[in-house]
Amino acid sequence: MQTIKAGIVGGAGYTGGELLRLLLPHPAVEIAFVHSNSSAGKPVYEVHTDLFGDTDLRFSDKLIQDIDVLFLCMGHGDSKVFLAENEIDSEVKIIDLSQDFRLKDTAGAFIYGLPELNREKIAKAHYIANPGCFATALQLALLPLASAGKLPESIYISALTGSTGAGQSLSTTSHFSWRANNISVYKAFTHQHLNEIGESLTQLQPGYAKNIKFIPERGDFSRGIFASVMFESTMTEDELYKLYNAYYESHPFTHVSQKGIDLKQVVNTNKCLVSIVKNGDDVLVTSAIDNLLKGASGQAVQNMNLLFGLDEKTGLQLKASAF
Repeated sequence: MQTIKAGIVGGAGYTGGELLRLLLPHPAVEIAFVHSNSSAGKPVYEVHTDLFGDTDLRFSDKLIQDIDVLFLCMGHGDSKVFLAENEIDSEVKIIDLSQDFRLKDTAGAFIYGLPELNREKIAKAHYIANPGCFATALQLALLPLASAGKLPESIYISALTGSTGAGQSLSTTSHFSWRANNISVYKAFTHQHLNEIGESLTQLQPGYAKNIKFIPERGDFSRGIFASVMFESTMTEDELYKLYNAYYESHPFTHVSQKGIDLKQVVNTNKCLVSIVKNGDDVLVTSAIDNLLKGASGQAVQNMNLLFGLDEKTGLQLKASAF
């Protein structure tokens, strides 16, 4: 198996930490450096304490050009600035985990990295814009409908995310005493991931009006997204299951369940689980992902595997913590 030399920029945050946990045991990867201005010189395990005993890597403020792939695990807006200020060898493939290159008017040479939508394009790409976490969960609940031209006129979504979705920096709504035993709505109807969701859906169903009413919620748990997607359809429940199963048949991480799903089934995995319930013409599609894995770093590794011709499951056959 080939050896892929990888560099990570922004390695001290949540997504950087998850990426390290995945890449350190990955059979085809050698980590060349982990960049962090705030933690330069420190052992990686001093920041990501669960990696104590697993690696002697130290954070660096230097870039190494002798790599095959560069992961950008930076805040939104920072990736674009970093690439403008640092010349990266043109042979190096880049996977960006921010929102800087996800939309068509800002993408440039970047390909939108949702394998269940763009797997063939990803495999031929050089630069990948990793999707957002909410965007991943909601698109995987809707892509089969769009592929058949069956998106309804109106879609209503309520989706609950854990505290790690807010990033590692402390804020009023992310510290323990506020989050514990609490729940709240934020960015109702206006969440930024709606833009990339709309572009993906119209890629499959041109002309769709994007009439999606999305209510994001903060939950009292650390990781995961549980989304409830509601709409009307004259398709039977059996027809919907057949449509979803056919669409995801060749995609190893998205699974359609005929039973109800729960968040613990996907936490600590790169899976998305989808379930469908129909009552009259009312349809409920639920989807669940781990926001730090399928919603971020796991999907980034999946994209890396595709870029380098590996089985996309390599290094990602993770077991959920069921209790």
